[in-house]
Formats: sequence, structure tokens, C-alpha cells
Amino acid sequence: MLNKKSVDDINVKGQRVLVRCDFNVPLKNGVITDENRLVAALPTIKKLIADGGKIILCSHLGKVKTEEDKLTKTLAPVAVRLSELLGQEVKFVPNPDVVGENVYAAINEMKDGDVILLENTRFRKEESKCGEAFSKDLASLCDVYVNDAFGTAHRAHCSNVGVTQFVDTAVVGYLMQKEIDFLGNAVDDPVRPFVAILGGAKVADKLNVISNLLEKCDTLIIGGGMAYTFLKAKGYEVGQSLLDETKIDYCKEMMDKAESLGKKLLLPVDTVVTDHFPDPIDGDIAIEVVDADKIPADKMGMDIGPKTRALYAEAVKSAKTVVWNGPMGVFENPILAEGTIAVAKALAETDATTIIGGGDSAAAVNQLGFGDKMTHISTGGGASLEFLEGKELPGVAAANNI
Repeated sequence: MLNKKSVDDINVKGQRVLVRCDFNVPLKNGVITDENRLVAALPTIKKLIADGGKIILCSHLGKVKTEEDKLTKTLAPVAVRLSELLGQEVKFVPNPDVVGENVYAAINEMKDGDVILLENTRFRKEESKCGEAFSKDLASLCDVYVNDAFGTAHRAHCSNVGVTQFVDTAVVGYLMQKEIDFLGNAVDDPVRPFVAILGGAKVADKLNVISNLLEKCDTLIIGGGMAYTFLKAKGYEVGQSLLDETKIDYCKEMMDKAESLGKKLLLPVDTVVTDHFPDPIDGDIAIEVVDADKIPADKMGMDIGPKTRALYAEAVKSAKTVVWNGPMGVFENPILAEGTIAVAKALAETDATTIIGGGDSAAAVNQLGFGDKMTHISTGGGASLEFLEGKELPGVAAANNI
């Protein structure tokens, strides 16, 4: 079990608090198109304001490779929107080196409860290399460090790992705490029966997740594009469906592993097939449903069929813990979203603890309107996958233990 100190374990009155948030939001012409990550950061920021800290916020935004990137990847729009969401000024203090004279001056003028935001941490090249100079620069700004950016927890960068080597107090915020509680601890010590559902396109992305979850769960359900490599491993014809020839043996190994561990491994029993991939992705398309062992050579599987939907929904009914990562089909197309909708619905209707790994499954659940019915939707993509693999995340490990 992971027991990390959190913002509830410290007193920040009058202290300078550097908070690493995840403000990596999509921008279109300088306007934020999805502010979920800003809203998710508010509870931690509000708690630190209420406790009378001097709050210095930092985050990365996108990839910064060129000087032009610095024009479009500035956090200025985030400061404006955060000020509105918090109902108080978030003063933006930009510096091409992130930390510099104007930043120190702004911090010296802060009163308890004030908030400032630094420029995109990736404006410093060594951010992603965890360089010592930038780590020390960041540490020099604060008395206390708070990491609330789960989305980058699987990376060891200056602003989430390096800085902690030069501050005495490093704790996690509420968002990180929730991810640790659900994704980390619920998977390591689940209330049983524990059902894991894996989808998405590629088996290769989920190799270690499949293997780790087979050891932890009671039932593993496979859907999405990766299911066809499993079906091929069973000796079935998969037609033009997504297939990773190099992973067929691995899928056989996993089926054997499930059997030897006495775990249930559920694969599609029927599938929705089409002649071609929809173009545009949400365009009209003709479909037919075939049994999983009768996919025509000239067709491709695009979603789980009705019998499979019923089978998977039934498997979830008796569960006490469910983790879901990856859609069941091409959910961006309403005609091919039925499998993903069926699974989301089954999770919405169960009393189990339901945990949605980030990325596409989080997007699917939110777009389909089931977001508020889930116990926890992870804010991380790659980070949630690595947590499900059972890996230690550098950003989590760096925080002080209780």
C-alpha cells in the first residue's frame, strides 16, 4: 500500500507553496477548449488558499521544441481562466527561464492566500531531463512542495521529481491522493470479485497490464482492436481486423496463464464487422454481426457484438471492484459505439467500485454521459497504464511517506 503525506498533513500558513498542477489543456487560437484539468486542480488550490499559504502554481503545456512553440504554448490563458474559476486573481509571472528576478520579486510581494502562476515549465529544456540547475531554481521559490499532477507522474522531470530533492517537505495534492487510493491501492488490494476490462487498439500498449492484472483480478475481459490478436491466437480467422502478428504467441501465453491461475479470461463471442474503416470516422457505415469464429476474410471487426455485450455486462454484475481501460470498438462512430456504451452502462448500474483508467476510456465515458456514475475517472493516460502495470511512478515515489 502507498501511504504518502498529503496537503492535509501539513500547515502552510505564511509559507511559500510550490504546486505542480496538470494544466496541460487543449488550446485553439489561445482559447481553452476543455477545462476539465483546471477544474480538477481547484480543490487543492482552494485548500492551500484557505490555509493561508502563498501559492505558486506551475505546469507544463504541450511539447516545446522551437521558439515558435513558446508563442503558442504559454500558460497566459490558463491564468485568466483560473482567476475566473477561483474568484480571485491568479497573477501570471512569465519568464523565458521560468524562474528569474521578476518571479522572486512577485513572490516577495505576496500576501497569505495570494496565487501566482509561472510560465510553462518546458520552456526550460532541462525540465524533461530532470536537470539539477532547474530543479534547484524551482526549489529556491518555496518552503513546501505539493505535487498534484498525476498525468506526468510516470515521468521523472524537474518540476515533479527533481525539485523534491532540494525541499524538505514534499506532499501530494487531493487529485494525486485520489489516484493513489483508487488506481494504486484498489488494484493492489481489491475488494473481490475484481473484474478488469481492457480494450483499445493495440495489444502491444497493454502487454504488461494484461500480465499484471491477470495476477490481481478474478476475471479479465478483452475487447477493442486488441481482441482480434487473441482470437487469432485461438486459431480463428480475423479477416482484415486489426492484428499484431508479433503478439500472437504472447496472447497464447496469457490464455495459458489465465488457465493455470484459475482466472476467467473473456473474449468476444460475436463481433460487428464492416467492409472498411469509416471515413470520416463518424460517417455512416454498413455493418453486420457475425460469430467471433466466423469473421469473413474480406471484413474487419469494429466493435463487440450483442451476445458479447450481454456476456460482459453479466460478468460485471457480481463484481465488487471494476477497472476499465480502453474502448470496446471504434466508439467515435455512433454506429460502432454500442459495445462501449453497453460496458459503460453496465458499470453505471453496478454497486461496485468502478475505476476508469484515463485516455480513451475516460473520454468515452464522459462523452457518452456516464461520467458521474463512476467512482473514479483517472486524469492520467500513460500514468494510469503504468500504475495498472504495477510499476512505481517516479512522481508518486518522490513524495514524503507518512
